[in-house]
Amino acid sequence: MDITDLIGETTEYDKKLLLEEKRPRSWLKSVSAFANGSGGMLIFRVSNDNILVGLENAKIVSEKISEIMKAKMDPVPDFQLEIHRQSGKEFIILRVASGQETPYYYVGDGNHIAYVRIGNESVPADSITLKRLVLHGSNTTFDSLVSPYPFRNYSFTRLRSAYLKRTGTELSDSDFISFDLADESGMLTYAGALLADESPVRYSRLFCTRWYGLDKASGIMEALDDKEYSGSLISLLQDGMAFIQNNTKKRWKKTGTGRVEMPEYPEQAVHECLVNALIHRDYTEVGSEVHIDIFDDRMEIYSPGGMFDGSLVQNLDTDKVASRRRNPIIADIFSRMHYMERRGSGFRKIKTDYHNAINFISELEPGFSSTPTSFFVTLYNLNYCVPVKSAENMSAETEKVTFEAENAAFPMKKVAFEAEKAAFEYYLSAIKANAPTKEKAATLFNEYMFETIFSRADIMKKFNMASSSAGKMLNKLKDSGIIEPVSGYGKGKYRFSKKNPAADEIKNQ
Repeated sequence: MDITDLIGETTEYDKKLLLEEKRPRSWLKSVSAFANGSGGMLIFRVSNDNILVGLENAKIVSEKISEIMKAKMDPVPDFQLEIHRQSGKEFIILRVASGQETPYYYVGDGNHIAYVRIGNESVPADSITLKRLVLHGSNTTFDSLVSPYPFRNYSFTRLRSAYLKRTGTELSDSDFISFDLADESGMLTYAGALLADESPVRYSRLFCTRWYGLDKASGIMEALDDKEYSGSLISLLQDGMAFIQNNTKKRWKKTGTGRVEMPEYPEQAVHECLVNALIHRDYTEVGSEVHIDIFDDRMEIYSPGGMFDGSLVQNLDTDKVASRRRNPIIADIFSRMHYMERRGSGFRKIKTDYHNAINFISELEPGFSSTPTSFFVTLYNLNYCVPVKSAENMSAETEKVTFEAENAAFPMKKVAFEAEKAAFEYYLSAIKANAPTKEKAATLFNEYMFETIFSRADIMKKFNMASSSAGKMLNKLKDSGIIEPVSGYGKGKYRFSKKNPAADEIKNQ
C-alpha cells in the first residue's frame, strides 16, 4: 500500500501531523465521525501540505493513541492501529470501524459531542442527525416508535381499501397490532400514523411541479402545473402517480401486427422510484418533503435522507446494492400490498424497465446520487429529441422507411411544438394580469394547446374555483385576446387563440 494514495482529506480519510496530547479533540473528532458514519482512516505524521514527515517512535505514539481513545471516547469504537513503513519512515494508520452503538461521543473539556463526516470535515452532529444516531445505536427505527396518537382517533379508509384491492382480504383492527402499526395499548406507531387518512405527521408531504422548459427559471412561465399533497402514504403514492400521468404524454406507432406504445417514462420505473422515495425517506428530518420535478427532458425525484448505511450511491455498483430498509414496518405493509418486493434491488428494476423500452439509448440511463441527508433520482424522457426505434417484428423494409420518415418528421414536430410554446409565452407576456392568473393560463395551455375546446366548467374543475372566479378569469383572457370564443359547440366554449392583438401590438412598437 502506498500511503500517498490515502493522504488526501476525504470522507473516508484524514491526516494529522501531530498527536497533540493536550488537544486530542483535534483528531478525536475524526474518530467520532468515522465511528458514527461508514468508518475511515486517520494517518499520523503527514503535514497539511501532504509531506510525509514520519514518526521517530511509532510504537510509543500508537500506545498513547490507544490510551487517549479509551479515556476520551464514549463508547470506545472498534479500531485498529497499524505501523506503516514507507521511504524509510514510519507512520501510524488508525482504522476506525463503522459503529453499531451510535452515537460515539468525544468526552473532554467539559464537552460531550458526537461528530459526523461532511465532505472532508468532521463537524458536530445537529439535532436531527443525533436523533438518527440514537435510533441506530438502540437498534430502533423511527417507524417502530410509539407515537402520541391514539388508534381510535384516526381512520384508515385509503389503507383498508388498497389492502383489500391488492390482497383480496380485509385489514382487521387486530392486523394493525400484528403488523406493528399500533401497540397493545391502542397507540399508533409512527408507521401507523403515516398511513392514517389524515396523517398527523404533518411534514409527510409530497410536492409536485411540472416546470416549463429544462430548468426552474425558464422565463415568465416557470411552472405549468404544481400540487402539494398530504395525508396517508397510500394517498401520496396514488396522487403522485396521478400527477405524473397528467403531466406526461404517451406516443405510439403502428407496427405490422398492431401498435407499440411509447410513454415518456416507463410506468413501473416511475412507480418504483416514488415508492422508494416515500418508504425509505428519513422521517426524522422535520421540515422537508419528497419532491417530484418534471421538466421537458427529465423527471427528478428527491427524498430526504441518504443511503441508510451512510454510503454514497454514486460510488456504488447499483446492480449489486443490497436492499436495506430505513423504515422496515412501512416497507413490510407495502410489500404485503405488492407495491414493492421484499427482496431485490430497486435500482436494478428501474434500469431494467428503461433498458426494455423500445426507444431506449445508453445516454438515457437513469441517474442516482446521494448525500448523507438527501437522495436524488433522475429519469430521462425517452421521447425527448430521440428518434423512435422500430418494433422488432416489423420487416426490414418497413423499418427503414418508417425510421427515415420519423427522422424527417420529428425535427419538424419539435420545431412546431417549440414555436407554439414560444408564441404562447409571447402572448402571455402581453396581457395585464396577476401572477396566479398567468400561472393558471400556462397550466391550461400545457393541457389544451391551441386545438382543444374548453368551458368555464372545465376551469372550475381544474382549479377548484367558484363559477364567478372562473368567469372572471375567462373574461380576463378573452379581453386580452389570449383565448377566443368557439361557435358550433354550445354556449360558452373557448380555445387558445393563435392571433393575439396584444402580442401584435408589441411587435409593432
